[in-house]
Amino acid sequence: MSRSENQNKRSCQRIRLTGVVQGVGFRPFVLRLASELKLYGWVRTDARGLEIEAHGAEQKIDTLVDRLQREAPPFSRIDCVHRRMMDARKIAEEFIILDSLGGRVATMIGPDIAVCRDCLRDMFDPQGRRWRYAFTSCAHCGPRYTICRALPFDRERTSFRDFAMCRRCEAEFGRAHDRRLHTAGISCSKCGPRLSLIDPTGEPLPGDPVANALAMLKNGRILAVKGRGGFHLMCDARSPTAVSALRARKRQPAAPFAVMFANTLSAATLVHVNVGEPGLLNLPERPVILLKKRSGCDAALPGVAPDLVWLGALLPVSPLHYLLFHEAAGRPVGTAWLERAWDLAIAVTSANPAGEPPAIDNEDALRRLVGIADAFLMHDLKLAAGAESSVACSGPGGLQLVRRSRGYAPRSVKLPSSTPPIVAFGAHNRSTVCVTRGNEAFLSPHLGDLFDPLVAEALRQAAEHLITMLDASPALVVHDCDPDNPATILAREFAARRGVPPLAVQHHHAHVAAVLAEHQLDLPIHALALDGYGRGDDGQIWGGELLRVDGASCARLGHLRPLKLVRGDHESGQPWRFAAAVLHALGRGGEIERRFAGQTDAGRTAELLLAGENVEETTSMGRLLDAAAGLLGICPVTRFRGQAGLLLEGLAEQQRTAAPLPGGWSIERGCLDLMPLFSVLADERDAGRGAALFHATLAAALAEWLVSVAPPRATVAAGGGCLQNQVLGRALRAGLAAAGLRLLEARRIPPNDGGIALGQAWVAQHRLA
Repeated sequence: MSRSENQNKRSCQRIRLTGVVQGVGFRPFVLRLASELKLYGWVRTDARGLEIEAHGAEQKIDTLVDRLQREAPPFSRIDCVHRRMMDARKIAEEFIILDSLGGRVATMIGPDIAVCRDCLRDMFDPQGRRWRYAFTSCAHCGPRYTICRALPFDRERTSFRDFAMCRRCEAEFGRAHDRRLHTAGISCSKCGPRLSLIDPTGEPLPGDPVANALAMLKNGRILAVKGRGGFHLMCDARSPTAVSALRARKRQPAAPFAVMFANTLSAATLVHVNVGEPGLLNLPERPVILLKKRSGCDAALPGVAPDLVWLGALLPVSPLHYLLFHEAAGRPVGTAWLERAWDLAIAVTSANPAGEPPAIDNEDALRRLVGIADAFLMHDLKLAAGAESSVACSGPGGLQLVRRSRGYAPRSVKLPSSTPPIVAFGAHNRSTVCVTRGNEAFLSPHLGDLFDPLVAEALRQAAEHLITMLDASPALVVHDCDPDNPATILAREFAARRGVPPLAVQHHHAHVAAVLAEHQLDLPIHALALDGYGRGDDGQIWGGELLRVDGASCARLGHLRPLKLVRGDHESGQPWRFAAAVLHALGRGGEIERRFAGQTDAGRTAELLLAGENVEETTSMGRLLDAAAGLLGICPVTRFRGQAGLLLEGLAEQQRTAAPLPGGWSIERGCLDLMPLFSVLADERDAGRGAALFHATLAAALAEWLVSVAPPRATVAAGGGCLQNQVLGRALRAGLAAAGLRLLEARRIPPNDGGIALGQAWVAQHRLA
């Protein structure tokens, strides 16, 4: 056959794509490519993913498949392409989109994405029909996971099924080459959800909701605003009165609030935006990015993030957020106003009473936020699932998620093998749930801490929602090995209800496994697990562990020198108690009562430690961080979880340079002893210098500890909440690199307990394999 004949050879092929190929604009993309290549046939979604039937020249079908993979829409992910020849049976003279089919689910929906630039142009065009419309979206942006009730992802299976399209939206929905072609969330002011401003009694306030909401913000009021994934509480970040009122009503005296700015230029007036970081703020996932404050930041935003070096900054996520800034700018035409700095800065925090999950639906918000919000900027679109803002750090190691939620969940993580479905219930702090299907793990958005019954119910609902979405029938339920852990109790109840066997996985094994899962590494590895709390195999409190992980097995090669604490002190939120324990370990227990004279039971604590009564041991790295903060006088008593560590890290960051203390540690039979370092810290009068010395010495000690067991030029890992500390992580990374070791860290999965569920699922899969 000649080359010309081969090029013109006719073919009919059925092409199957699996992965994240729904809710990301894939069908319109296929239609455009096929039409450009003059192919005819069809594309449709079903429960397994996306299916194409293409008729035409064989070479052009080859080109179609190649371009589908090379030019795939943003936020999509193709896991597999399968092609088979078909008998030619012409059903159309052109390429068309068919209605979706059902069946057993083998695909997944993508996460919610911030409003795109094209939709912003529509919103700020007074001649357009979406002028100032708060629910503008297209195939490239908008809600996905939080409105999806079932797969395939079609309008009738989303929250938008309650809104019948008007004639013009219907035309866009079916118009080839329109960017809203087959967009599930297509709507306009005539046919879509309605925005309203509601007072605390549930009565609508007259007038324009956005204009009135902005006026209330400027007058120091607190608003509950329903955005992507649920409600947030908002106030004027430049008003000390408003910020103080928000703190009092939420019972959060010091926990940092995030701040929403109109754009990067506006944020850059108050935080340092380094090379590469403007792009982080503009990520379509829209995480809160922790950025270093400028010198005038605290004065401009009094009480927003007191005493901390970093500020959580984010840009608008939903069209409604942009409308508030647009209103403040005077309703300008076009998008040029987004290229200049604006003064409006909005403090943002979860819409919940302290300890409870954020409000998602309107009735829940009106009930639980009474006494907190002065008004509610809400709408009548019912969300299928909630998702809080994701939070990330930026540093030399790249973006590191601290909280994985909106914009990232429920993107899957590939697992080393395929097994029956597993449900993993994670930890009691920063809880998430993980459901596996085949060789993929799907991690829920961040849910909160399981001490509140409402959070426990949110965890159950998240598990059921993922199981329903994935059409999974769990064969195994995984939990922590601590029988008293609230997540363990929930998991065992869940397993009993479903008649499914439970499996316990040790906490620190799961921390390391989460890192391995993220990096898709399935080899034996030496690793550090550094966190605040987790029960070990011996029932003791671990948290500074040197491990060797090999799939389902985990060997404890070493640990930090055990520190004796008064029983119950390990989660007291009082760093002075850990400092007292260190002083006792140094043989300086006689100083405890004098040094902590402001603490009413300092004398009793010293007596119990001396007598060895009612004490327990811990190898927790988190408690040593607290002890350093207590010894240096930085934070005797915390006002929010993690405060002592953040303040200690911030002082070290400002100090910038310090050399490790010579002789500041020792290693004997796998036990790392840092008491020589603490002996020096106990007499240090300069808190900043002490913080820098502590971090430099700790990183050097940890690097030597890991080098002592790892083969030369090996890959090693580190996981656990202490790895959120950017100063420690930076120094540890450098120390290991200097020794020829490559460090794997959690990046797109949080290093803290938010990643535990993924690690549990990874270990469980190895047990099943």
